[in-house]
Amino acid sequence: MKNLILVFIGGGFGSVLRFIIGKWLNNAENGIPYGTFVANIAGSLFIGLILGYAAKNDTLSNQHILLLATGFCGGFTTFSTFAYENHVFLKSGDFTSFAIYTIFSFIVGFLAVFAGMYIVKFI
Repeated sequence: MKNLILVFIGGGFGSVLRFIIGKWLNNAENGIPYGTFVANIAGSLFIGLILGYAAKNDTLSNQHILLLATGFCGGFTTFSTFAYENHVFLKSGDFTSFAIYTIFSFIVGFLAVFAGMYIVKFI
């Protein structure tokens, strides 16, 4: 139960921060989502720092990782997890999994958005 609360708290802070950044940087006039871009890149950097530090120093507990990486980064952006997982594939030399995972993530992600928008028309 403690782990769920840590993820919940981290995710809440991450989601609120992403919302604030989006309101501040996303431009409704030209549709360029600068806030989303900044959140995705910052989240990728942050999860790399957290998990890299944890692996290097073995000083972060599982609870710290759940709060910061799973919770905060998961709420702030799911792209950070996507980027880290691709880093792991590349680091291990698994180029096939990297290519399949990346291509399918983009294609299925776009299809899911379109499918959701299509389904909403019937609700």
